[in-house]
Amino acid sequence: VVTTDGLVEGVHFNRDFCTPADIGHRALAVNLSDLAAMGAAPHYILLSLALPPTTLLGDIDQLIDALLALATQHRAHLVGGNITASTQASSLHLEVTAVGSVKRRCVLTRNAARAGDILYLSGDIGSAAAGLASLQQRSDAQNRSDKNSASQADMDRCHQRYRQPNPRVKLGMALGRNRAARACIDLSDGLADALHQVTTASRVGARINADALPIHPQTVQWFQSIGADPLTEALTRGDDYELLFSTPPSFRGRLSHVKKQVGDISITPIGVITKEQTVVLHQNGTNIAIPNGFEHFSESQNHR
Repeated sequence: VVTTDGLVEGVHFNRDFCTPADIGHRALAVNLSDLAAMGAAPHYILLSLALPPTTLLGDIDQLIDALLALATQHRAHLVGGNITASTQASSLHLEVTAVGSVKRRCVLTRNAARAGDILYLSGDIGSAAAGLASLQQRSDAQNRSDKNSASQADMDRCHQRYRQPNPRVKLGMALGRNRAARACIDLSDGLADALHQVTTASRVGARINADALPIHPQTVQWFQSIGADPLTEALTRGDDYELLFSTPPSFRGRLSHVKKQVGDISITPIGVITKEQTVVLHQNGTNIAIPNGFEHFSESQNHR
């Protein structure tokens, strides 16, 4: 399994509130998440850097050290790459290619969901988006010397979820090894986008129970404090890097085995795959169409 992903300054991170270590960690984490979504074990990594002329050697050391620390955690090895100069002062660009492997019969794909499957979600959603929104607000307030921004108390968890996401490699490998899931995808661009990706590829639909969605209280509190709907934000924002997967009820025993193997990673049933090719949110006794989610080239999207 081979995947590649890039991080561009001003689009995927902002050095006003992301350290070099954060950037290095994120650059690898997003690629490991892709491998996890296919049930693959990571092996090799290639790193390419485009560096602005003002880049400090110490910053690059921190970036690579963080990337290597995450790689070591998942038994992967940095085996090569490239370094080139960037002509603009604020245009740091990283490109990571990650290579992994999985037995053919254990591969997880997006196109195998079937009507009647239960949809499960690891971890919780919206925390990274709340962390990013909080960090952006704090940065703007500091630039304006404005201390009247919404409360920043107790946002460390959300900040960490954005700055250094935890790819669910162990869970993805366990799902594949135990053949406990039919379809799987990671939540790089949000739950709404992932649902549409899986249902379109599998030619099915989905009905999601709004009350079942795992949203951390800190995330709820933050979005409410800025007048936003926590449910909508958690559904449509990106950077969660959790796994969404479908499992038939008859695989309950296999899934139980997976839960024992992954330890403290929460796994929540959030809905069901349907024959009708629509993606809806069941809330207060009615079904509401779920929007498409994050769109990379939309003018309304801010940097992530």
